Amino acid sequence: MAPTENDPIFDAIAAVPLAATGFDATETFTIVARSPEEALRGVESVVCVPTFKRPDMLEATLRSLAAQQGGRDFAVIVVENEGIERAGATRAKALLEAGLFKGLVIVEPRQGNCKAYNAAWRCALTRFPALEQLLGIDDDEQAEPGWLDAFLRAAETAPAELFGGSVTPAFEDTSRAWLKAHPVFRSHYSVTGPIPILYSSANYLIRRRVLERLGFPFLDESFDFTGGGDSDFFSRAKAAGFHFWWVQEAAQTETMPARRSESDWIAARAFRNGALSAQIARRQQPGLAGRLTVLMKSLALLAASPFRGLALALRTHSVLIGLYHAQVALGRLMSEFGVANEQYRKPEKN
Repeated sequence: MAPTENDPIFDAIAAVPLAATGFDATETFTIVARSPEEALRGVESVVCVPTFKRPDMLEATLRSLAAQQGGRDFAVIVVENEGIERAGATRAKALLEAGLFKGLVIVEPRQGNCKAYNAAWRCALTRFPALEQLLGIDDDEQAEPGWLDAFLRAAETAPAELFGGSVTPAFEDTSRAWLKAHPVFRSHYSVTGPIPILYSSANYLIRRRVLERLGFPFLDESFDFTGGGDSDFFSRAKAAGFHFWWVQEAAQTETMPARRSESDWIAARAFRNGALSAQIARRQQPGLAGRLTVLMKSLALLAASPFRGLALALRTHSVLIGLYHAQVALGRLMSEFGVANEQYRKPEKN
């Protein structure tokens, strides 16, 4: 049986790494299950899995990790972000104790997407002394069998510190599968090689030195319920001089519940994407001049949106998809007045 945070082995493992990091010793998360120290000491690759009220989907995610091919050694950190019922932590603990995976199961009771990531990444840095890279997958995604091997092969040779991989939507309402052509669901890139930046933490590999350079908290928790903390993090990483690489073969599939194929959800996500892009741009260009530059770009995007939208609609044979560019531009303008769509405020409805 895996030890818990009350076991002597927990104290032995936690004490040394914490002393070597420079983190404040106070942590907001608790460890509810973990593998023995000897199983984790030499692990260089850790996969972080945030979860919230989706134990069945979480189990599917963990089983996809257990089915990885290539013989690579890795561990998993499951971070439960629901602090009362803890259904995900309970399921993950049982699977860890049954030997499906090795690693830790932790609980970050403070709800928020960025809080969950910060807890998982901090846990990895402080409990895995041999850590070289962090990888990530969400609890509504499943990794293809070659996912981990593709990422690690790329990380061994590519001149980059941050890597992204493809995510293919799998719609529960199969009649809406045509929506995979929508920019809301489509990966930003499709060819392996250098890229200017990443926009999403849905499927990633990050070298340890990036986190050490940018510092804790890694993700700005003001983005907890709007999303965008990952985009902001990647923007700061780029500004710090780090490089990005796309690995098309590091593939995942993402389950899209029927709710996400409804037009109002898609529109809300497009408005949100626009608002976040403007918000992050204003952070990068502070002051009145920067704000005016961002506003002018938003107005230019709005002016161009009918033409871009028509081209997109013709290419995808969908008026709904064609509305995307106008929705993004309007979302950018809405953010000028402090309007934010907190789609993650109730994750179970997202």
